[in-house]
Amino acid sequence: MSGDIVVRDGKMYGGWREPVNIWQGAPGSIHTDEVAQQIGMRGGTIPGTIHLNLFPPLLIELFGQRWLEKGSLSMYYTYATLHREEVRAVLEVPPEGAQDVQVRAWVETPQGNTVARGTMAVGQPGETSYVREIKLESAAPEDLRILARLRPGDEAPPKDVLYTQEQLDKATETITDPLDWYKGKSPWGGSVLNPSTMYAALNVGFPPGQVERAVGFFGATELRNVNGPIKVGVPYRTTGRVVCVGASPKTEFAWLDSELHEKESGKLVADMRHMTRWMKASSPLWQET
Repeated sequence: MSGDIVVRDGKMYGGWREPVNIWQGAPGSIHTDEVAQQIGMRGGTIPGTIHLNLFPPLLIELFGQRWLEKGSLSMYYTYATLHREEVRAVLEVPPEGAQDVQVRAWVETPQGNTVARGTMAVGQPGETSYVREIKLESAAPEDLRILARLRPGDEAPPKDVLYTQEQLDKATETITDPLDWYKGKSPWGGSVLNPSTMYAALNVGFPPGQVERAVGFFGATELRNVNGPIKVGVPYRTTGRVVCVGASPKTEFAWLDSELHEKESGKLVADMRHMTRWMKASSPLWQET
């Protein structure tokens, strides 16, 4: 077993890591202390997608390269951590020799806070992932202000994606486990993208001009390798569509489904379901209530 991974009582624990907040000071961002504290957070937060980088060492230990070819990681974010606060990845150990399996997975702090919870799957387990189990309910248009112009079915403009090694290397600071596979030494030849950069590749964004100014943060992410991995130096195209626009007492939120295809062949390589929230308290449209 490699590194500081531990198996105990049917669970696999990654080592404790200290993600860094490289976005501190960004104007209007929840990752900036002053902005976050104004809307009731403890301080500038680590993006939920950064915590996804904790899982590859465990997944490679269990499945080798197979998860990056046909596997998913489905997480709902439940507790925001700050700069260099310790976290670790945990997952249930699947039955020995399992080829198509889904298990519970989560991220936790030493104090017992669950930072994210969900599922990890490889192959075709025949079960619905954690994020896909969430019932999507759109709000009535009159209940929305930040997202009043956004509708389910709205399509985002496609974007072309081509990652270079230099771009991937720039993300090193946010990769808690800088594996050789991100540095040109993967089983497929060259480099493959880490999970947070996979998110960036699949993040096509929302249709322009349809989201009013407010402080946003991530609510959930499911990454799924269909014919993976996503490789450095390969041209891709990402498309996306809004699937839900809703509201809670403190936030408005939207779910977006996106797909990443090889630009030359059209082959589907990966897809994502992602939810973003916007704090009502940060929006001038809600300040009079």
